[in-house]
This record gives sequence, C-alpha cells and structure tokens, in this order.
Amino acid sequence: MKIDIITLFPKMFKGPFDESIIKRAQNKSLVEINIHNLRKWTDDKRGTVDDRPYGGGVGMVMKVEPIVKAIEELRTINNESREKVILLSAKGRLWKQQMAKENSKLEHLILICGRYEGVDERVTCFIDEEISIGDFVLTGGELPAMVLVDSIARLIPGVLEKPEATQFESFSLEEGLLEYPQYTHPEDFRGLKAPKILLSGNHAEIEKWRKEKALEITKKNRPDLLKTNI
Repeated sequence: MKIDIITLFPKMFKGPFDESIIKRAQNKSLVEINIHNLRKWTDDKRGTVDDRPYGGGVGMVMKVEPIVKAIEELRTINNESREKVILLSAKGRLWKQQMAKENSKLEHLILICGRYEGVDERVTCFIDEEISIGDFVLTGGELPAMVLVDSIARLIPGVLEKPEATQFESFSLEEGLLEYPQYTHPEDFRGLKAPKILLSGNHAEIEKWRKEKALEITKKNRPDLLKTNI
C-alpha cells in the first residue's frame, strides 16, 4: 500500500514511522509512506496556506487551493475501491476497527492533516471521507493520521509476524466485544495471582472464561458496543 500524507509539519512523523512494526512494514516494501509539506502547492513566496474566515470568527482557515492541488497531483488511480482521500477532522465520522480493515485493502491512501480553525468546506468536494478519531479536539490532524496509518498497516497481510492475533483483540472478536484479560509470568506477583483456569490446560474452559470476561469488561467500559451488537 502507498500512503501519502499532506501536512504543514512533516517532522512530526519522523519518530513514529521509524520504529517498530511500521518501520518493518516499510522495510519489507509492504507499505510506502510519503510525507508532503502542503506549502509545496502554494503560489506565493511566503507559502500561505491559510486566511481569515468569511463571516468573521476566531483563528484562521486552511485555504482550498493548495489542498486541492495536492490531491490532484497525488491521485493516481481515481477508483474509490482502490484509492481513497481522507481529511482528518474533529467533525468527521468516527474511526472504527471495521473501517481500518476495509481501508487495509486499498492500494493508495491520501491523508490530509487539518490545522488551525479548520479547512475550507469546499475541500470536501474533492475527498472521499472526513474522519475523526474521537470526541475531542487536537491541535491538528497529524496525530490522527498516525493513528490511522498504524491501525491500517498492521492489518495488511505480511506486516504482523502472527496475523492471527488480530482475530482475538478488542473489536475483532466475533461479538465485537473488548478483549479478555491477559496474564503471563510470574504466576504470583505480590499476592496477585493469575487465574487458575488459565493454568489448567482445559482449552474449552479457558475459551468459556475468556468470553465471559470479554463480555464483563465490555459491559463495564463500553456498554454502547453491546447495544450495537444486539
């Protein structure tokens, strides 16, 4: 998969994409990540990418021209089933695990990192989707872009050494529940003991225990997921 990220702060991506699984995915040529400075597509010497909002208001708004120029230059396939343009925005659709799975099948993904008070609304006429990673506001779309890349890249075949692990994690269980508790050595840490059932070797009982615990944790932390799956 090829991923192009349009941002005003390219240096923010150096650390996260040069470590761990994302770095290995790039080394294996399973993922190609290109970071682009939006100012490259401006027409003036100052590299102006924002302006005052029509109608008044606090802050500045990102201009439509440089963003659309960037999209038009980077788009290569023009087929939504193979290529997608996503704008990271607090008012976008909430990102979910199922969306990460769907987007992991793309050949090309273009991510636009919003900044300031927002992006000129006309940009939405040139994108496929507007995405938010949660009900909170960040200073820009760079961190959400990193989140999307990580959640998508790990689902691409060959990226994880044990891809079957993704079948048993939160939001991927059959019922859409959160993941069950995990334990490892030592068996007893300061009086806190690993559940005996996990040491029993009885796989049927272990599976039953894990399903019960997954349901219990979901009821406690994300009851909305249960309503969704009723």
